[in-house]
Amino acid sequence: MNPYLVLVLFILVGHYLLDRIIAWLNLNRLDPRLPAEFIGFYDPEKYARSQNYTRERTRFSFIQDSIELAVMLAFILSGGFNLADRLARGLGVGPILTGVVFIFTLVLLSGLLSLPFSIYGTFVIEARYGFNQTTIKTFVLDLLKGLVLLLVIGTPILALVLWLFGTAMKAAWLVVWLAITIFQLFMTYLAPVVIMPWFNKFVPLEEGELRNRIEAYAREQGFKIKGVFKMDGSRRSSKTNAFFTGFGRHRRIVLFDTLIEKHSPDELLSILAHEMGHYKLGHIPRMMITSILQTGLMLWLLSLFVENPGLFAAFGMEHVSIYASLIFFGFLYSPISLVLFIAGNCISRKHEFAADRHAVQTTRQTEAFVTALKRLSVDNLSNLTPHPLKVFLECSHPPVLQRIQRLET
Repeated sequence: MNPYLVLVLFILVGHYLLDRIIAWLNLNRLDPRLPAEFIGFYDPEKYARSQNYTRERTRFSFIQDSIELAVMLAFILSGGFNLADRLARGLGVGPILTGVVFIFTLVLLSGLLSLPFSIYGTFVIEARYGFNQTTIKTFVLDLLKGLVLLLVIGTPILALVLWLFGTAMKAAWLVVWLAITIFQLFMTYLAPVVIMPWFNKFVPLEEGELRNRIEAYAREQGFKIKGVFKMDGSRRSSKTNAFFTGFGRHRRIVLFDTLIEKHSPDELLSILAHEMGHYKLGHIPRMMITSILQTGLMLWLLSLFVENPGLFAAFGMEHVSIYASLIFFGFLYSPISLVLFIAGNCISRKHEFAADRHAVQTTRQTEAFVTALKRLSVDNLSNLTPHPLKVFLECSHPPVLQRIQRLET
């Protein structure tokens, strides 16, 4: 058997089994006893509901992952990639457009496979636990808008990547790396202004105590912002959140309307102080630089496997191409991606602790921030006792109990 095929199958099955082990450990970690820190925030019935939510999402993930793995294995072993390549080549549109058609065909097939799970997760599970606010119209429009963005933005970027690798330059990967980096930086400015408003409504936060306190805190910290905005998060879900977009003086503070409804001004200011802490402590540029370096590593490794005959034989391909190399290399890169993902999460969790400290030190409101963390967990039915292995392998944020304990010591 082709050694590349053996390796790909081992990676796919191994990743699946690792996910199942983590899920099993995480479910067995659920404890019906309410942690002392949450007495008064969680009533027993709602706490049991939060654990049922974790169980149901985990079981649903098991079904989805099992079906998707079975389909992927069948697709590989039955020559599905070669069939997709034949269809794309049959159009006779040249190597670059053929590559775009080939990759978009695979993306479309993947999307169709995941669509029933997305529908069930949104309209059954999320609705059952009181989260879903998405209408069928909004759901369909989101899908169509995502497809338009994929065609308008994804097509030229993919075509450029294929063309650059096709020039046969030894340093083609470097040029591709530069092009992708420029695009990523450009998108940090374009997304908040053009793309995000296409999906949600952003309005300036109305005048009042909350806005005045946020702006006063930003001035006190020397933190330049473009404005404070409210987003209609309730259009899709009752879950709460807040985030920043943009860089430099173009930074915007965005609060979900659901967050504003459920938290006091002190709590909201503490949440934003935490987010500002990521900027003040340099976490955002560090993570961006790390991401850029990881992209460079990936592209360099990709350049070593472009049009590799053995790799193409593993997938039963009749023709070798640059565009299929991008897809097949993704399977081989998966373990490296996992290692980098774990390392990134370890750094991210340290950043979260540091941003927590920044929030309480600059606002001098430890109690308000702790209360905000508790309310966020309760409102989103978060798992309060995730297994340590799940935290280590998958979580970008520390468990809320660890964050609270550090703040209160």
